[in-house]
Amino acid sequence: MTEPTLLKTPLHGLHVELGAKMVPFAGYDMPVQYPAGVKAEHLHTRAKAGLFDVSHMGQVKLTGADAARDLERLVPGDLDGLAIGQMRYSMFTNDKGGILDDLMVCRIEDGLMVVVNAACKDADIAHMRAHLSSEITVLEDRALIALQGPGAEAALSALAPAAATLSFMTGAEMDVDGAACFVTRSGYTGEDGYEISVPADQADALARKLLAQNDVEAIGLGARDSLRLEAGLCLYGHDIDETTTPVEAALTWSIGKRRREEGGFPGAEIILDQIKSGAPRKRVGILPDGRAPAREGTEIQAPDGTSIGTITSGGFGPSLEAPLAMGYVTTEHAAAGSAVNVVVRGKALPAKTAKMPFVPNGYKR
Repeated sequence: MTEPTLLKTPLHGLHVELGAKMVPFAGYDMPVQYPAGVKAEHLHTRAKAGLFDVSHMGQVKLTGADAARDLERLVPGDLDGLAIGQMRYSMFTNDKGGILDDLMVCRIEDGLMVVVNAACKDADIAHMRAHLSSEITVLEDRALIALQGPGAEAALSALAPAAATLSFMTGAEMDVDGAACFVTRSGYTGEDGYEISVPADQADALARKLLAQNDVEAIGLGARDSLRLEAGLCLYGHDIDETTTPVEAALTWSIGKRRREEGGFPGAEIILDQIKSGAPRKRVGILPDGRAPAREGTEIQAPDGTSIGTITSGGFGPSLEAPLAMGYVTTEHAAAGSAVNVVVRGKALPAKTAKMPFVPNGYKR
């Protein structure tokens, strides 16, 4: 049986040129790290600015005067309340209240710009086509670059002065060094930063211009994962999936007051009941004692040895210089600071639940 051919992003040649270790990810050949290594890349992003290739993600435009209300039929977020240029985090839900995918939505003059996860994008697009009346355009001719870190504003503003005028969770069309881009200010690292949607044939030149600046370095998937874990951000298919509700996942904040009152999205009855009455389990941060990391799939126990949950993401936090994790525990054990055990290599090790993010966020609001 032959292996499926991996897709390549418009920046693939640049990754190889920079000496990246390439790995299969969501059907693409992607850089997991560069010669400096994951720890150095992680710390550089926290201190200065990191450039990430996220072109594998799905970029979709919904066009129509009622696009926001239309998409609200599939997500619990308040999209109709967005002003032009405002962004919101939301998720596709199913009839049982589970999460099909999480996504970012930005309102534009003639509709919505939507970004979905790479592994789910084909299913997400089919889902939208099956249920929405809006015109759906998949932006296959565009790359997506994320620039994250405290130096991101200065780095991007050198090529696009208008970038400095964006506030957190907003977006706008702008010229970036001669390329017509759609730029948003958000991110997946806990740091201030941007996502730059750029025509595919201009992505390589733009990435090189950014990397030519002293504070900007290329960052791979390895550091992207450790950064988002320190920020307490979910990875679809791990921390959230079709079996987890937004309430269990500690994402209730993403469901606005109007949507809680009106409902009208898949699984609304279950989700709204959990908002009112509570959920049986909750996603929490976990800080193990000692140096041994608790990886995905690790059992979480109460101090008496009773099984109360499972780690969904875990590893070593370079900024914390300590292991950290997140996972689901029964609600009675979810309060921050609760004593728990994590079962690592068959041995129950002490840990405690913790508030997230694990590190102070650097979002510029």
